[in-house]
Amino acid sequence: MILLDSVSKTYPGDEKPALDEVSLHIEPNEFVFLVGKSGAGKSTLMKMITKEEVPDSGKIIIGGIDLDYVKKRHIPGYRRRLGVVFQDFKLLPRRTVYENVAFALEIAGMSGKEIRRTVPKVLELVDLLDQAKKFPDQLSGGQQQRVSIARSVARQPKILIADEPTANLDKLTTEEIIGLLKKINDFGTTILVTTHNENIVNNLQKRVVTMKDGRIIDDQKNGGIYKLDETPSLKLKREMQAPGHALKPRPKPRMIQ
Repeated sequence: MILLDSVSKTYPGDEKPALDEVSLHIEPNEFVFLVGKSGAGKSTLMKMITKEEVPDSGKIIIGGIDLDYVKKRHIPGYRRRLGVVFQDFKLLPRRTVYENVAFALEIAGMSGKEIRRTVPKVLELVDLLDQAKKFPDQLSGGQQQRVSIARSVARQPKILIADEPTANLDKLTTEEIIGLLKKINDFGTTILVTTHNENIVNNLQKRVVTMKDGRIIDDQKNGGIYKLDETPSLKLKREMQAPGHALKPRPKPRMIQ
């Protein structure tokens, strides 16, 4: 579903790469947390998936699409295959809740009849059907994020990417938003979430991928917890692979007289 193979990216003027030989494979229907300190490479990785950035080297295949062959004029169409949720909602302030979701479907080329049938179902999914006529500034932060999620899943994408979706929300609302994402995942959508929130990662215990200095340093496939350091075994493996590293010979066992 999501495949990155040895992807590297260095921005002009930077000495260190934003991504350094990153390889990642996410299966269909997985729920994956991407964690790491600021500057670890999470945002760049997400931008690679949405084709906001292109790698210097490596291969990226998303939903069976090789991004090397997605031309610039086809990028908007490719992005409409993805659902993307941002921390700042990005809602249209002069359109109602209903109109914000409907507009995304209009852009996708859906007919008026289909839009009228789809929007109420999606708003019901995110528990906002009774807020359909309100404008974004009449909603709470959590409700605005629900509208953003509704707009992202209205086209029934196979992949939903959420970049810090709970960063500006309180604890209770954060739990509600993560619960909604889990619900969407249960319907069969692959979910990739970046977050700095240790509690939601530990509570959900899904797959957790940890990044540091542009590299994936840990990948907990099941029951993952939030940690920013690599496992001791992986650390040892990296040290052994480092240039100039040589294993010290083990001392010979002494004979017992």
